[in-house]
Amino acid sequence: MPIFQKLSSRLDEGQEAEKNSRDYLDDLFNHYKSRLLKETNLDELIRLPIYQKRKTIEKLVSGMMEQEKVIITQTDKAALLNMILNDSVGYGPLEPLLHDDEITEIMVNGPHEVYIERGGGISLSDVTFKNHDHIRHIIDRIVAPIGRRIDESSPLVDGRLEDGSRINAAIPPVALHGPVLTIRKFRKDPYTMKDLIAFGTLSERMAEFLAAATASKLNIIISGGTGSGKTTLLNVVSAAIPVGERIITIEDMAELRLNRRNVVSLEARPANMEGSGEITIRQLVRNALRMRPDRIIVGEVRGGEALDMLQAMNTGHEGSLTTIHANSPQDAMSRLEAMILMSNPSMTAEVVRPYISAAIHLVVQTLRLSDGTRKIVSIAEAAIEGQELRLKEIFRFVRLGTELTGKVNGSFETTGYVPQCAAKLKAFGHELPADFFLPREGGVRDAG
Repeated sequence: MPIFQKLSSRLDEGQEAEKNSRDYLDDLFNHYKSRLLKETNLDELIRLPIYQKRKTIEKLVSGMMEQEKVIITQTDKAALLNMILNDSVGYGPLEPLLHDDEITEIMVNGPHEVYIERGGGISLSDVTFKNHDHIRHIIDRIVAPIGRRIDESSPLVDGRLEDGSRINAAIPPVALHGPVLTIRKFRKDPYTMKDLIAFGTLSERMAEFLAAATASKLNIIISGGTGSGKTTLLNVVSAAIPVGERIITIEDMAELRLNRRNVVSLEARPANMEGSGEITIRQLVRNALRMRPDRIIVGEVRGGEALDMLQAMNTGHEGSLTTIHANSPQDAMSRLEAMILMSNPSMTAEVVRPYISAAIHLVVQTLRLSDGTRKIVSIAEAAIEGQELRLKEIFRFVRLGTELTGKVNGSFETTGYVPQCAAKLKAFGHELPADFFLPREGGVRDAG
């Protein structure tokens, strides 16, 4: 067999350059990948649990090598098996990135443009694909097990990997220069409030206030842009909900992980290939009200479900939490109002604003700064003054400048405003010190 004659001669030389060694493994990889495609049913292998996939393929390839009397070093054999496993039932070149816990986002723009986010900064990785077809192959590998499809008639898809990482893919004709893929990785160990304090996301006083507010059943909206840390903060704040309360979580794509009992997780579902079977966030919010929840957590409000969420908050389901895409607390309130009015044309702004004020107690604004760090830049209380919905800021982050390295310097401040909700916190046993909301001596900085 010509391929093995070539491989044997390479082995005999023994001192070939590293490039030849890689070429040799590539030849073996292509040969055994071809045999696997011809002699096995990869679709069935893909549906097996991950440990079974690997064990089965290792056994098959080892058997083929024994049959053909191909002898290579254990190191090369391990590398070859990894190449075949990653390409056949894994995620190909992306595998090492997926296993790197420091990487939070993977962005595939093209065969030679695979960017990663690590520590808040984005950089070009050394990972490459063979061509656009190779990227498409990996996208198909990702979406097949989750029952989604991607083709010219449906060129966009959202989904998640087995570990919970969120994926979004787009192919031509909407992606003009070839398939693109974005993966937001799922952290194995969820962050805690202590972690966020250590990262400089918020101060100790802010953390204490948010924990007390959550435990005291204040309704909280977390506002911010894409990648600003809204979902992470939502997950962290949820940890302050007292044990024993029944929680219903509702998300487009399940990301929240509340390590506690009596949590029911609901996930929206897109329409199938025939255009039917869609289950929306709004339907799930309405259904959640029949499930005897103490708290309802909606991953993100985007439309008509905003009114249902507010109704739940106003009718005995206090302490509910959600996020919204907005650039400021005031923008968050305006967007919430617009969502309700657009989905309920019979309602007016004069009716909606008091309704929002009665339901929402706090708006927490998150921001991803230019240096990649994520901060809570504002915590504000919602209140009605006359006919206007006002936001009274309690805490804020003030930027003090940017270093030559790009690092943003700043401090967390208390504004001096004592929120009306302080009385409710006290009623729930969270009495904060008299000077808690007052500026510290020598200025308003909160060094906590």
